[in-house]
Amino acid sequence: MDLAGSEVRPRKPFHNAAARLGLVAVPVAFFALFFAYPVAAIVTRGLKTGGSWQFGRITEVLAQPDIRHVLWFTTWQALASTALTLLIALPGAYVFARFDFPGKQVLRAVVTVPFVLPTVVVGTAFLALVGRGGLLDEWWGVRLDTTVWAILLAHVFFNYAVVVRTVGGLWAQLDPRQEEAARMLGASRLTAWRTVTLPALAPAVAAAALMVFLFTFTSFGVVQILGGPTFSTLEVEIYRQTSEIFDLSTAAVLTMIQFVAVGAVLALHAWTVRRRESALRLVDASVTARRPRGAGEWGLLAGVVAIIAVLLVLPLAVLVQRSLDAPDFGYYRALTSADGGVFLVAPIEAVGNSLEYALAATAIAVTVGGLAAAALTRRDAGRFVRGFDALLMLPLGVSAVTVGFGFLISLDEPPLDLRQSWILVPLAQALVGVPFVVRTMLPVLRAVDHRLREAAAVLGASPWRVWREVDLPMVRRALLIAAGFAFAVSLGEFGATVFIARPDNPTLPVAVARLLGRAGDLNYGQAMALSTILMVVCAVALLVLERLRTDRTGEF
Repeated sequence: MDLAGSEVRPRKPFHNAAARLGLVAVPVAFFALFFAYPVAAIVTRGLKTGGSWQFGRITEVLAQPDIRHVLWFTTWQALASTALTLLIALPGAYVFARFDFPGKQVLRAVVTVPFVLPTVVVGTAFLALVGRGGLLDEWWGVRLDTTVWAILLAHVFFNYAVVVRTVGGLWAQLDPRQEEAARMLGASRLTAWRTVTLPALAPAVAAAALMVFLFTFTSFGVVQILGGPTFSTLEVEIYRQTSEIFDLSTAAVLTMIQFVAVGAVLALHAWTVRRRESALRLVDASVTARRPRGAGEWGLLAGVVAIIAVLLVLPLAVLVQRSLDAPDFGYYRALTSADGGVFLVAPIEAVGNSLEYALAATAIAVTVGGLAAAALTRRDAGRFVRGFDALLMLPLGVSAVTVGFGFLISLDEPPLDLRQSWILVPLAQALVGVPFVVRTMLPVLRAVDHRLREAAAVLGASPWRVWREVDLPMVRRALLIAAGFAFAVSLGEFGATVFIARPDNPTLPVAVARLLGRAGDLNYGQAMALSTILMVVCAVALLVLERLRTDRTGEF
């Protein structure tokens, strides 16, 4: 036995190191080849001329008045969208956290639907509501498209669920007896909330605010559709500089600015999440919700339901109604024939293309994200592996337009000549799906008792068998939820796909954008019909997620 033990112990560090490197090798290679390399290629081509770097171009670009206006508007609208979202969504977070009422689970699903919708659908829905011939235009002669209010309201629509889930998930687990004790000592309701509850909620509010700011700072589809020629964010301007003006040096400078800004936001987000995880004492969320009491609480519930109906449900209902304006489902039937213009195939084929691409992207995202999450949960994870955790979030904030265009100019030579390959689109979509997979699986994997893994290893199980016999049964539900999120976000990816989707194989978001870019009621109606189809597919995926998720899950 001693001899056997002496033979096993010296090999254990080697096996641990090999297992750790094996887990992290695939995610590192994936992000290096399909994220870092394309982004670096864009920056290099834009700022390097004749073998020398032209860093003076940065000053030249920042000196342009129109670029300064884009930077100002990008920051201003992100701050305004964040403040407006918090103002409107925090009452909803309280209602979902503290109240128990009929239809709560259905309403929770309704609230979450906008978050998984592609930004193109969100922009199209608000265009149907506030644009030319929209509901407000027909009823009161009011048009809000190409105004900043349309953009702000669309951002609130998209990010309402972020605040409700992130803040409400924590609020539901705060012990209400702490606030009650403060009131018994003479504090008013407002004072008790301000001195007891608000400090405890501050990390979650900060995390939600930073997430909303990140999503709105990098907004593309919403601003592209609703902003018109008047308003442009950094993401929209990068797209314009690369695809319309072909000024790669300006696009490279804007990419670098956005990269620095997003990195700062993600660092703040990581800090707030650590505070949230380590500084609070929580209770079971199932014991804190109760039936509303009194006219004030029932009025608050009614007000939140009304806001959800007007802000979240109405735009989607108008979208569906606009898709049915033509008699005998005319817009839907028109999708089955090629128009001989922008599309080389019938627009309806975009549905099948999107589903095939999304399934492939989901398989890639689950594989890469699952390996990354497993590496991050190992107790012997080194500093490099822990630092890789932050890098996994970068694709959510770095310009998808830059990544898509980077694919075209970097993956064009052997052995990575993929420009004509169908796999290019799923690879771009998987970049966005991987962070959702990691964030969904990581908390569950960290909750698995490491002694179970160690016991299986002592009994001779290989790392693969340890994962299959110990981890997988415990994280199977989280894995399915992660796959669902990856599928939904892959289905709606637009920024990168608009560059690399071939005309004979368009995805749903690309097809919608191309139809909206063409004049005529038929094109507009077909865009509404395709957006409705995309919305239904995303909603079905979300309903599946709602059946799988646990009530204790407070974040995405």
